[in-house]
Amino acid sequence: MTTIAPGHTIGILGDGQLGRMMALAAAELGYKTHIYGQDPDAPAAQVSTYSTVAEYTDTEALKKFATDVDVVTLEFENIPSETLKVLEKIVPVRPGRKVLETSQDRFIEKSFLNSLGVPTAPFANVENLTDLGKAIERIGTPAVLKTRRFGYDGKGQFKITNGTQIDEAWEAVNGHPSILEGFVPFDLEISVIVARDIQGNIETYVPVENRHKNHILDITLAPADIMKVVSKHATELAAKIADNLDLVGLIAVEMFVTNEGDVLVNELAPRPHNSGHWTIEACVTSQFKQSIRAAAGLPLASPERHSNAVMRNLIGHDIDHWQEILNHPEMSLHLYGKAEAREGRKMGHVTRLFPLDTKPKA
Repeated sequence: MTTIAPGHTIGILGDGQLGRMMALAAAELGYKTHIYGQDPDAPAAQVSTYSTVAEYTDTEALKKFATDVDVVTLEFENIPSETLKVLEKIVPVRPGRKVLETSQDRFIEKSFLNSLGVPTAPFANVENLTDLGKAIERIGTPAVLKTRRFGYDGKGQFKITNGTQIDEAWEAVNGHPSILEGFVPFDLEISVIVARDIQGNIETYVPVENRHKNHILDITLAPADIMKVVSKHATELAAKIADNLDLVGLIAVEMFVTNEGDVLVNELAPRPHNSGHWTIEACVTSQFKQSIRAAAGLPLASPERHSNAVMRNLIGHDIDHWQEILNHPEMSLHLYGKAEAREGRKMGHVTRLFPLDTKPKA
């Protein structure tokens, strides 16, 4: 079945806040959702029609899940490739295993990007201390050592400023296979979210600026304050990546814009993205509805924005200010239903809209 009609069930791997907002978007389009995760009271499970609580390596649970849904999509990329291998024998998985395997390993990801002629920071594969020493000799410092897999929000990373930190850096990543990335002086960080449907049609959201605090996204400004030629180039790079991955779904392409206006791709995330939350209020079609449309085999809708926007994450005890936020009628509050506020934990977000002719202010 290529197109999944409303009334059928969309399976979502992952049970966090992205899955929650995907499930809400699916419900608006008339779909049921079935969440596969590991927490019975997770943000996505709270709003879905069905949920399965099991490990991603539980073959029998995966087979049962696959027979209960009509298509499977992803809420996050830290899922074993073997999980998708089990599911795709029974049900369509969008995006597929190739996209997952490329994006969840930093060395494979950057090698793929360079094979397309897409520029990245200089990098080298690091399997041991000897590799790390050679990589530093070739790339120089400052540089960042990053685990190849399972790192996000600054986890699994260590900045190296001189050769005396080699042992400390290797210990910081627990000796896991890693890459060393050369430090790139940049003016700002941006991201472009791309949707691609089963026929290969592509829609892109405007490039946005992302500002981080303690390695976690703090604020997104839409659109990014960059020259039109830079915006066009970034959008074309993102679309090229989606096309060459044979993506069916959504992918966020994170990039650096250098002081000279060059664009370097940093990371890929084949799912809705934190930097796209502003689209719920500011665009004709949110990133979440677009991801559901792509997964269901429906035509993509317009990503056009009718407003500029600022999105701010509510991290940890920022959530304690929920009442104060609600006292501002121009602000849209989204809470994720997480029971405990912890340092570094994303508890919700708030979006404020601005007219198209007004620059968004953080």
